[in-house]
This record gives sequence, structure tokens and C-alpha cells, in this order.
Amino acid sequence: MINSPKLVLPEIQNISDIEVYLQNGGYEQYRKALKSTPDEITNEIKKSKLRGRGGAGFPTGLKWTFMPKNTDKPKYLAVNGDESEPGSFKDRQIFEYNPHQLIEGIMIAGYAMGIKAAYIYIRGEYHKWVKLMQNAIDQAYDKGFLGEKMKQTFGGSYSVDIYVHKGAGAYICGEETSLMNSIEGWRGYPRFKPPFPAQYGLWGMPTTVNNVETIANVPAILRITPDEYLNIGAPNHPGTLLFGVSGHINKPGVYELPTGTPLKEIIYDVCGGVIGNKKIKAVIPGGSSMPPLTADEVEIAMMDEDSLAKIGSHIGTGGIMVMDEDTDIVAVTKRIAHFYHHESCGQCTPCREGCGWMEKILARIVKGDATSKDLDLLVSIANNIEGRTICALGDAAAWPVRGFVTKFRGEFEAKIKANRSFVAPNATHGRRKTQDKLVFEM
Repeated sequence: MINSPKLVLPEIQNISDIEVYLQNGGYEQYRKALKSTPDEITNEIKKSKLRGRGGAGFPTGLKWTFMPKNTDKPKYLAVNGDESEPGSFKDRQIFEYNPHQLIEGIMIAGYAMGIKAAYIYIRGEYHKWVKLMQNAIDQAYDKGFLGEKMKQTFGGSYSVDIYVHKGAGAYICGEETSLMNSIEGWRGYPRFKPPFPAQYGLWGMPTTVNNVETIANVPAILRITPDEYLNIGAPNHPGTLLFGVSGHINKPGVYELPTGTPLKEIIYDVCGGVIGNKKIKAVIPGGSSMPPLTADEVEIAMMDEDSLAKIGSHIGTGGIMVMDEDTDIVAVTKRIAHFYHHESCGQCTPCREGCGWMEKILARIVKGDATSKDLDLLVSIANNIEGRTICALGDAAAWPVRGFVTKFRGEFEAKIKANRSFVAPNATHGRRKTQDKLVFEM
């Protein structure tokens, strides 16, 4: 990871193998970290302004400081690789191609916070990547890089164990407290906060939850120094991001680019433009839960959190979903609403009921049994879901629906109008179906 105009690294083959990783400086940053105090390592991460790569963008070093120092309780690290957000597929690239950088990042983070054990929580459907990550961990144990043998291999008195935990396939388990419940063997329900994980996490013990990509950045930051890291990308959101680009694009895939890269540059220069040279209608910049951007907004969008927030969206997981001029926006919105309705854990009434209402209304629009008032109702429901749930799934469901209806209302109106026709108000009451349209008679 970490490529930028200021830091050009040679392409390394088979870096997923521990021997190749060692030949290219692997685990040296952990050796260097042991020469500093835990607080000094935390301060280095704070200085780098590394922000979480899981969607929220919270400052990583600051989160590490929440972990209590003077306690005899065991402390844990949960590494979030659930990655169930539609449009996001970056973390699995790390599992497959650079797992040892993740392991080294866990070791450094663990040393900085006094972590006893780390759990890498991987999405249930990621069978292949679970095996790849476990294989890398086994290699590290065989080398004496993990567990009690760490003390002999690297010196010092610190050691950490790493475990892979395979999820059950529930989107809600990407939420940090649901993830912890799942690791403990309970149903993936979000917990009330406070208490926060650093005070009461796994098995009631202090716990830090970081995203896979976040932790994988840690060795690179120490290698190039925080000062150099700050020179990459946007000033308030520095470094690189793994952008997963999908949709109507000629070269979909995962690309590591500096934060603040213009979205238009990613689409046209990096990914070869839109299929068939068609025009862009909409782009979701950070996974399906983020508000969409119009074609005009794509022209000015810069891919960092602060820049996107100014135009009404967020960086999220960096999952860029490109939609061309022929895209049925109403169908897309209904599909997204169906996903969040299906994945709602049902604990909170606004989310449980509101997600269902939104999907039903969108289904009516698609079928032709709706009016323009239903669009206002959709926005009202979304507004009443947002900020009224224990976790952010309610917001994730509300934002895209409200965004699409607000920014592409003309398409929704056209769909309603195309699917309905009215006769003069002098006929009998009733409703009959004519071909594919509904004719309302009065």
C-alpha cells in the first residue's frame, strides 16, 4: 500500500507470502516500534492524521488514546473486515495480496495499546479470503512472529495472539458493537452507547475496533514517517485510499490513489471512462449508503471526506459506483432500499418499520400505483429514520433514498406519469388494469 507521486514503489510479486514480505522489509517496522514507547507510537499515528477507512473517518490515533492504560483487565483489538457494504470490495484485496502488512499493523497497534489478543472479523461469504488470511497468520506463528515466541524473536516483553473470526453473513455485523456481539457468539444486535467499546467491549473488556485498511496503513506510516504521509493527498484526510470502482465503467477494480483525487480523473483517466462512451447520470462515491452525486457534481467532486461533505455526500468506504445515462434511477433506489430493509436487525422501530415503508412505496412507484405525494412521503420517512436509531444502519438506508428522490425527482415523476393515465372525471368509481398501466376512473 501507499503509492503516491512522492513515493513510487516497485511492483512486488507474491507479497502475500511471508518470505517475500520479509525480503521487502516486512516486520521491520514492528522491530523499530519496540524501540519507542507505546505512547510514542500512538503519537506518531496521531501526527499522521490517519482517519478510519471503514466509513466514519474517525481519527485513528485519537481512538487509540481512548484505550485505558492503568488497568489489569485484558484489552482487545477487533479488526473489522466484514465489508458487506454494496459497492465496497477493498478489504479483500488486503487479505489476498498483502495480509502480512495487516498482521504487522495489528502487532504495532497492539503494542501501542497493550492489546492481549486481536480478532480479524471477516465477512461470512468471504470463504476464500478467510482461508488466505488464516494461512498468513499460520505463517507468522511458524516464524515465531506471533504469540509467546514473539518475545524471543523480537525481544521485549510484549506478545499478541491473532484469531480469524468468520461472520455469519449479516450486514449489521459491520457495525462495531454488533461485530463484538457476533464474536462473543450472540446475535448481531448493536449495543447502546455509552458505554463505548474502549470502556466496555469484548466480554466487557476494553476494546478498540479498527477497519482492515486502517490497520494496514500503520506500518507504511512508520516506514515513510508521519511527515511524509501528511504530504500525500488532502491535508485534512491524508494518505491514500483503496477505491473500489464498479458499475458502467471500462476498467472496474480496486485502485490505490491519494485522497483528494478528482472523481472525474478516477473515472476517465484511471478507469478508462464509461462503457460505450455514454454520459454519466449518477455516481455513488463511497458505497451504497452514501448520498449520490449528479453528473454536474461529479465534475467538481474531490475524493476526500471534507470535499465530498461540501457537496452533500461522504467518502464512506471509497466504493465508487458509476451509472450511465440509461440507468433506471428508480429501479436502483428500490434495489438499495430492499437491501437495507432486508439487512435491518429490527431492533429500532424507525429503521425496522421505516425501511419497509420506503421499499413498499418504491415498489408502488415501479408498478405504477403511486402519486407525486408518495415522493414527499419517501423524503419524510427518510428524515424520520435518520439519527433516530441505535446504529448508523438507519442513516445508511435513509441517505441514498432521500438523495436519489431529491436530486432526480424528475425521473421519479416521469416514472409515475408514464405508468398512470387518467380519464375524464365523469366515469364510475373503480380501478381497472389496461395493458401495463393502471387507469383510475372516477
